[in-house]
Amino acid sequence: MNEKQSSQSTLTILMILSMITWGVSWPANKVLTSFGTPVVLGFFRYGFVVISLLILLVLIRTKLLVSKKGIPFILISGALMATYNYTFLAGLQNGSPGAGGILVTTLNPVMAYGLGMLIDWKRPTKNESIGLLIGVIAGLTLLKIWGNEAVFAKPGNLYFLLSAFIWSVMSKFTSKSAKYGSPFAFTWWMYLVTLICIIPFCNVTAIGKLIQSTDIHFWGNILFSSIIAVTLATTTYFFATSKIGAEKASSFIFIVPFSAAIFSFAILGENLEIHTIIGGLLGIAAVYMINKK
Repeated sequence: MNEKQSSQSTLTILMILSMITWGVSWPANKVLTSFGTPVVLGFFRYGFVVISLLILLVLIRTKLLVSKKGIPFILISGALMATYNYTFLAGLQNGSPGAGGILVTTLNPVMAYGLGMLIDWKRPTKNESIGLLIGVIAGLTLLKIWGNEAVFAKPGNLYFLLSAFIWSVMSKFTSKSAKYGSPFAFTWWMYLVTLICIIPFCNVTAIGKLIQSTDIHFWGNILFSSIIAVTLATTTYFFATSKIGAEKASSFIFIVPFSAAIFSFAILGENLEIHTIIGGLLGIAAVYMINKK
């Protein structure tokens, strides 16, 4: 195995671990929605992310300098991330959390490829087309669409549809990060912009109450969802977009629903049904097909 193949294999393993981490964070995010609004939770999440990622960058001796040409991409990506934080958590509060997770994770790769075709005039390969089709079937199976036809019509679930679109657009911007410096430095500045966008809309009183809280459920879940799920897993995802493109990186998201279902079963005691297992395995098959040489 040459150096390039070894690097690709390492990135693939890291992406799979990151998607599993996103799955674990799903029940954590469900718990967090009972503690505050999407804006307040976003303040804590990205506050911890900015601090923890900065410490990580110092440890690995990565400079924070980025090209001036990359500033517009950072500003747009940060604003999109702030918007995504709101729509995603609002969906958890107002929509169907289980269905929402499947909607977002199924539509993300499909929308990313659609945007890629429109922006780059790049058609999916045969394997990518087959993988996307399998991924859509996986999502419909996970939703158990044959008995849940009205899932797309529920008002709260519109937040999830919007979240999927925002994420796919943001992925296209982060895929350009390597042109302007270190992808990790680009991501740190993006998270900082996200935090700055959130701060003006925060309820100071609500933030003060949570800071004084001793509830382990809040602190445990917010630290996990920020430091582990965002600083490590999401940053790995954005790094991957700069290396393999937004389309292929987004395909790994098909793994998340199955991972989320497994950990929701283990942590929250939710039922793990046969259609969930079948849909999850189809999602994994979709990732394999899309990334197959």
